[in-house]
Amino acid sequence: MKITEIETIPLRLPFAQPFRISQGADRESLETLIVRVHTDEGIVGIGETQAWRRQGSAELLWSLVRIIKDHFEPLIAGRSPFDIGGILHTLNEALYNTLYAQAAVADALYDIAGKAVGLPVHKLLAGECRDRVRVGGLLAMKPTIGELMESAHAFYERGFRHFGLKIGVDPAQDLANVVALRDCFGHRVVLRVDANGALTYDAALALLKKLEPYDIDVAEQPIAIWDLDGLAALCRATSIPIMADESVSTDHSLLEVIRRRAATVVQTKIAKNGGMYRVWRLWALASAAGMRIYPGNHPSTSVATAAVAQLCAAWPGPLMEGVFAVGVSGALAADIVTEPIVPVNGEIRVPSGPGLGVELDPDALARYRIDR
Repeated sequence: MKITEIETIPLRLPFAQPFRISQGADRESLETLIVRVHTDEGIVGIGETQAWRRQGSAELLWSLVRIIKDHFEPLIAGRSPFDIGGILHTLNEALYNTLYAQAAVADALYDIAGKAVGLPVHKLLAGECRDRVRVGGLLAMKPTIGELMESAHAFYERGFRHFGLKIGVDPAQDLANVVALRDCFGHRVVLRVDANGALTYDAALALLKKLEPYDIDVAEQPIAIWDLDGLAALCRATSIPIMADESVSTDHSLLEVIRRRAATVVQTKIAKNGGMYRVWRLWALASAAGMRIYPGNHPSTSVATAAVAQLCAAWPGPLMEGVFAVGVSGALAADIVTEPIVPVNGEIRVPSGPGLGVELDPDALARYRIDR
């Protein structure tokens, strides 16, 4: 079997409600890219990446398309889709650190491999260690505490017991939100906070100290991605564990976090970290260093959600209840597969079909694609 073509499908999907993090304006829609890798035997693999612009990523849909079509396709046409490691080495040598572009191609290759042998990807990685994965609910920033609590109650009623709360704009409001959540739900829920790197060291330390009495499970990326010394200092100065997200792109950056003891938790994302192949490597490093692993994703469709679910199914060690299903948990107003992944009682069932286990819906693609 040989690769013949890479097809790119740029999409713009609406959020169910405006989505806001600490940096940038409210987001009304998600720009995501679906890749279809074609072969001479008619098997087609799919993968997903996003143009999710925030600290640490500046991709545009059209730059991703051009990288994949102009640079990647000529390099891998004619190669076996089973040569995943070798192909990714070639792509990274050609355009170093183009992880967002590499992610969709890499996952499409795994999808081909699974379809070729009639097995889900997790069976190819390490076998099935779990068939369901509990996920966390992401609480985006809201104008009022009342609106935030509406979102939290909706998640709770659907069986979610782990909340990730966005912080980083107004420390007083952040504290008030945490107090309201803890007062309402007590210790029936796990609370985590995420500043997306927006705080200064002094502001982060002051806020985390105020949050310590409220049993915060972890504080995600409180300060900028380049300030590993600051992250390490926060680890020593607060009892709240620190999670590195934006600070971790490659295995080299994770190694630096480990060396400096700049975090005890790591979050991975399919697009940010270059797809399943590279995420698995990061999990192995993190596990060896005694770090907790938080499976994440940018808001995404069921395609990228399925990719992380396949990794979770194959992983033999413990995993936190991550937010890799944030898109399909209600953030997005639409999906693009024939049978969307939907959390039930706060968990998702790992797709058991060949490859990623999801199939694209042609009508949905036609509705949301923006290149025609």
